[in-house]
Amino acid sequence: MKGTLLDNDFAAKLSHVLSKRASPDYGDPSRFFANTFPTEGLKELLSNICGRLSGRGGAVSAVFRLDTSFGGGKTHGLIALVHAARSAAEVANIAEFVSPELLPTGHIRIAAFDGEDADPANGRPMGDGIRAHTPWGEIAYQLAGKAGYEIVRRSDEERIAPGADTIAELFGTDPVLIVLDEMSDYLRRVQHMEGRDQLTAFLKALFTAAEGSPRAAVVYTLALRNDGKGIDAFAEENEFIAKSMEELESVSGRKAANLNPTKDDETASVIRRRLFASIDDERAEEVIQAYHALWVRAGDKLPEFAKRSSTVDDFRRAYPFHPDVLNTLTDKTATLTNFQRVRGMLRILARTVGDVWAHRPKDASAIHLHHIDLGVELTRREFTTRLQQGAFIPAINNDIAGSGGKNALAQDLDDKNFKGLLPYASYVARTAFLHTLAFNNDLKGAHPDHLRFSIMGPEAEADFVDDARTKFRQDSAYLDDRPGAPMRFTAEANLTQIIAREERNVEAGEARPELDDRIRQIFGGSTFDLVMNPGMPGDIPDDLADGKPRLAVMSYDVFGVGANIAAVPDLIVKLYERKGSEGSGLRALRNNLVFLLPDESQIVDMKRAVARLIALRTLKAPDRLKDLSEHQRQKVIELQSRSEHSVAVTIQQCFRHILYPSRNGIGDGTVTLAHAVIDIQNASEKPGAGQLQVSRQLRLQNKLRDATDEPDSPSYIRDRTPLKKGQITAQALRDEFRRDPALPILLSDDVFVKAVRKGVEEGTYIYQREGLLAGPGDPIPSIVIDEQSVISTMDFAKAKGLWPRHASAAKKQEPDEVVHGPGPGGFGGPGGGGVPDPEGEDVDEDDDDEIGENVKRFVFEGILKEALRRVFEAAKAAKIDRIDKVVVRVFEHGDAFKLIPVAGSIAGAKKTISLSGEFETTDGSTMEFEFKGSSAEASSVREYFERQFKAASEATLNASLGFDFEPALSLDGDATEKFIEKLTRFASATAYVEAIAEVK
Repeated sequence: MKGTLLDNDFAAKLSHVLSKRASPDYGDPSRFFANTFPTEGLKELLSNICGRLSGRGGAVSAVFRLDTSFGGGKTHGLIALVHAARSAAEVANIAEFVSPELLPTGHIRIAAFDGEDADPANGRPMGDGIRAHTPWGEIAYQLAGKAGYEIVRRSDEERIAPGADTIAELFGTDPVLIVLDEMSDYLRRVQHMEGRDQLTAFLKALFTAAEGSPRAAVVYTLALRNDGKGIDAFAEENEFIAKSMEELESVSGRKAANLNPTKDDETASVIRRRLFASIDDERAEEVIQAYHALWVRAGDKLPEFAKRSSTVDDFRRAYPFHPDVLNTLTDKTATLTNFQRVRGMLRILARTVGDVWAHRPKDASAIHLHHIDLGVELTRREFTTRLQQGAFIPAINNDIAGSGGKNALAQDLDDKNFKGLLPYASYVARTAFLHTLAFNNDLKGAHPDHLRFSIMGPEAEADFVDDARTKFRQDSAYLDDRPGAPMRFTAEANLTQIIAREERNVEAGEARPELDDRIRQIFGGSTFDLVMNPGMPGDIPDDLADGKPRLAVMSYDVFGVGANIAAVPDLIVKLYERKGSEGSGLRALRNNLVFLLPDESQIVDMKRAVARLIALRTLKAPDRLKDLSEHQRQKVIELQSRSEHSVAVTIQQCFRHILYPSRNGIGDGTVTLAHAVIDIQNASEKPGAGQLQVSRQLRLQNKLRDATDEPDSPSYIRDRTPLKKGQITAQALRDEFRRDPALPILLSDDVFVKAVRKGVEEGTYIYQREGLLAGPGDPIPSIVIDEQSVISTMDFAKAKGLWPRHASAAKKQEPDEVVHGPGPGGFGGPGGGGVPDPEGEDVDEDDDDEIGENVKRFVFEGILKEALRRVFEAAKAAKIDRIDKVVVRVFEHGDAFKLIPVAGSIAGAKKTISLSGEFETTDGSTMEFEFKGSSAEASSVREYFERQFKAASEATLNASLGFDFEPALSLDGDATEKFIEKLTRFASATAYVEAIAEVK
């Protein structure tokens, strides 16, 4: 099998056979009959006509009518008739079709009229310079050549039907076969030429002449249903001819014999004979029984007819085609007015057989509907072009089989959910589509049980079919979304598509505040003090506040990390280690700070979920809801409610990465932050309780303690903290848990109190407060956490004579060198080991530019990438379409020096760099400077200043980068995004950004 197919392989034309121009499949009698199944109708046709022509058929009618549906085998039957009359002796298997005794011998005169080829106005070329305008003109020439045409020339040219005697004269004495095909097409052409009455007159004369000639036969075709109604594009003409024939029969008393060359129950045999040279029936039976056993086992999941023995019989007749293939094509597709029943099936199934043969899918023990692959262009055209179902092209491209290298929904679902398995989603989509193609709405589509029956097989499991169906229905843009509707496609987009269109209309500037508020709601709470989108150390206070640890949720516009973080990002290092607006001080309470970062793979889904929420909220508004159907209104309300939950879930699934203080830091460990990931399942639980998920993960890392937990061992706390020196205040020791990354984060003072009590009970600590002394064996007093409460090690207490109690009572001395906690200025008390908090300087941000009435300013302070996006979004929301100038003021000198060369690479703008500041060298020398110039000039002095600032003992720098765009920077398209990406590629600076636009 080559798996190749030409369009004319199934495009039979009687005129081509008569003129010997047909392809071998139709023109060669032996090959034609070898590929043809001997249907009962075809055998009846050949027996009647051949018997009439040979004179050995008994008393049979001279006129025969072929009633067939469109593509039902009528042309095939006429070709068989011509070959039998002309060349039967050459056909080896002719006895399958007609008794050899009935075959005519000698010369048979054959004439055929095909209405498709007729040209009533100009005349159809016949030969000898003759052009025939009518059926009688064409028949006369074919029966008797030029001389015959001369007999009816005047009738032909004047379009007046000849009489019966004239036609009988053309017959002569030889057997005559007259074939009339597609008369309705001819009738349509002559409807304005008074052709109807003349055609009726001609047929009456022709039938009379044939009845008077014992070895003459006339065969004509009509495309009618069983109820006499026309079914193709020429329905009205076919019905007119049928009515005219009835009137002729009633007048003459002679009735034409009605024949049908292919009955519905023979279609499977015709298809099999035409497409396959041979089928191994023994092996086929094994496959059929395997399917039958499967249908029996899954009976409760399948339609009732799957259990009937007749279904097995249908399969046996149709094999290798699954019974649902031919049933769907004959019962549904064939109801479309332009579907050629047998010929159309042959074209579609021949392409499918070739495709299955080429690709050998694992489930091809039988050929199913889902093997008709709409991703194959020629197969797709059979439906969109030949069947004129082009309205479904968007549905095919979007849902079933994409084009131009873009996947459709079903293909994406297969890649995501069924990789390594059968393409179940594509199978579901193809099957549902083929069940959609029907004229009557009640026939369109397939219910779940029918879908299972159609797709199931020894290699295809029902559970996977159901899973694919559920997923496909949920996301399809073109399935009928009405409650209770079977799986069927519509040409118009469904609610899914309407929502998607609304989602695309949601601007980033509208979605961002919504998303930020949702994140704030989810990760706010009583466990941690929430800090949103910090961009500089000063955004995270380094104080006790209300005593809760701080949770810093990083901006999704700046960060996106993967499952494995090789090193702590630079900005996180700065936030974790530094404090103050300029980051000039060292952060003391590092064990009081946890970072939460977004997962780069989930950011898009999170943004999409928020856009969907906004879209559904918009559609739920009364003025929009009224435009939807009732079932769509209910669905919008339901989906909007569910989207609230979905947004919470996607946010928590995105913000999964925790960086927390630990001795075992990421990478080389120089930064004392470890990495933990909240798994997807946990992130999806209790949507809205973000702090709960963070707490749970930190507890799994043994990093978090609350009032219900047991404390660390007193000896570990003693050896890990300044208490190892002998003595410390209770406040200072409590604050060590906020300072030292090696210690747990305490959510409650209760667990600290437990540790102190346990230490006293075990004899590891001595507790003192205002003359009160408690040690092992004493009733434990209430532990107060303040500067008046002192905790000593047992060794220290013994050395100082504080314990046993009689020694302390004799000496009556106060403890010395006690470690105190933080005062108002930070950690710096005696022995505290803290770092002084230097006075910061307020930075004046004077703007000398005159801001006129026609100038708009947009400013934002934060991480550079986020700040740039915010000002551009704000400008766009204010209906500004272009930005004339952008000024970036950077707070850190390291960031400024990184940005200077980057600024030089920005095209389409005049760059101005302004630098001013001072530094003091290690030798005490000082230098003040001010620079303003181009980016090229700034790059030339950058290296000098960068070296000096790195070596300086103290330094301050004010830096700004100005970009005057020529022409102005467009806010449409991707120009702003390219500007942002280029400027922030090598630096994650914290900056003040100002965008200026002149309003024309």
